[in-house]
Amino acid sequence: MSLTNTTTAGQTSLASIQQYNRVGAILFLLTLVFGFFGEGYAPSKFIVAGDAAATARNITESAMLYRLGFASYLIEGLCDVALAWFFYILLRPVNRDIALLSAFFGLVSTAVYAVAELFYFAALIILRNGTALAAFSPDQLNALALLSLKIFGNCGWIFLAFYGVPSVLRGCLIYRSRYLPKFLGVLLILGGAGFIAKDFLVVLAPSYASNVLLMPMFLAGLSLTVWFLFKGINAQEWQRQTDATQTVNA
Repeated sequence: MSLTNTTTAGQTSLASIQQYNRVGAILFLLTLVFGFFGEGYAPSKFIVAGDAAATARNITESAMLYRLGFASYLIEGLCDVALAWFFYILLRPVNRDIALLSAFFGLVSTAVYAVAELFYFAALIILRNGTALAAFSPDQLNALALLSLKIFGNCGWIFLAFYGVPSVLRGCLIYRSRYLPKFLGVLLILGGAGFIAKDFLVVLAPSYASNVLLMPMFLAGLSLTVWFLFKGINAQEWQRQTDATQTVNA
């Protein structure tokens, strides 16, 4: 009877991780697409460095595209929260405590960037509420909107470590696992280290904060997306490690 229950539980768990794998693949794809649009493409269409009037004109003339940029981040943020859960489920057989720590860091990083995104949306509020801000001249409103966007950008850069740390932790766990390839772990470690380095350079030595440091994370994200879409994890090995962990903790 005990053996039957164990087998049934194992089969159920094996089926569950296959479902998690499919969900993770979708989350990775959505994060990649909407993250690129919301954090890269959309802001680049509006922000003109050092020109508040041109920036304001771009925003007011294409307000719907501006809103879509923010909405894209909302989708990405929701996916990031779900991915924190996904990585915990995926990696807890390797080390439950580190997997949980990476989930905490992942949730905080999403929350911090959400605060930065408020300043992105605030620029539209400033430009669309002339009556409430009647004490300010049009030029002052334009300057306030551009300042809000600058705060948005800088807030994102100076808290990159909150994304970098969980990436390093997850990369280490993937590297130690036997159900995902080691190269994915290495890429994620390098990507996280690049984010951490970029963070501290932005704060301490801005002239050296090259965007080249972000490339490993892009490669890691793309590789994870492709891997989970077309290959996935070795579910049997994941189950063996899960059973081994449960036996040790029993």
